[in-house]
Amino acid sequence: MMKTGLAAVSIGVAALAFAAGHAPARAQSADVVLCDRLAADPTDPDKPADVKGTPAIAPSDVPTAIKFCKTASGASRRTLFELGRAYAANGRIAEAATAYRKAADKGSSAAMVELGLLLENGTGVAKDQDQARKLFERAAAAGNPRGATSLAALSTSGGIPSDPVEARAMLEKAAAANSAEAQFQLGVMYAEGAGGPKDDVAARALFEKAAAQGHAQALDWAGNFAENGRGGPKDRDAAKAYYQQAAALGNEDAKVALERLRCPYVIKDKRGTVISTLCL
Repeated sequence: MMKTGLAAVSIGVAALAFAAGHAPARAQSADVVLCDRLAADPTDPDKPADVKGTPAIAPSDVPTAIKFCKTASGASRRTLFELGRAYAANGRIAEAATAYRKAADKGSSAAMVELGLLLENGTGVAKDQDQARKLFERAAAAGNPRGATSLAALSTSGGIPSDPVEARAMLEKAAAANSAEAQFQLGVMYAEGAGGPKDDVAARALFEKAAAQGHAQALDWAGNFAENGRGGPKDRDAAKAYYQQAAALGNEDAKVALERLRCPYVIKDKRGTVISTLCL
């Protein structure tokens, strides 16, 4: 009986030691799962396929997200980036920037984009468009569509100018990855002949692809191309449908276009002043 008792005690101690040795690994795994569930970004290329992600962290989830992501932040650059998202959702921008910077240093292209946006606008950090541009370029070179679109947006919004040929090439890669924003911006470059030959057919196709994903500006441009027969045949019904969808998303230009379609006939006096319109 004594031997049996000692054996039982030995087995019990060994089991406790085994559990103690493996508990941190299990705890860390649970933290990562909860961090992903609450704070993963749907557009993050590092996000596992089985993690849905959330465009914006729910206010009620922010404290919990910070708790679990902080514990999990040492596990990967993804969870470190997600900690930055949780801090940002809590208005703790300086801490968010620190987390983004650490994640970016580890190669997180999503963190590069978010940190670049903070630097571009001077939100919670000193404004530095040159550094923002470098971060967007790194993200774009890593294949992140938002890096390419942010780089193009920086140039068109009066930021440090980029090579339009290079921007067009980056947008082409992002558009091929089915980024609606990249498809729209590349469509504009094709329509205006920026960074390469003008191509209304390709522009129209890109606007329609982005429109199919619910991109408000692309819907408006697709409507305009259909209305005026740019890059393909005129199609008033298609134009109206595009404008209606864009207007429903709040696009003001589309609302004006719908009114123009409704009242297409303009009556002017000899001086060219509009007297009235005739509506259908």
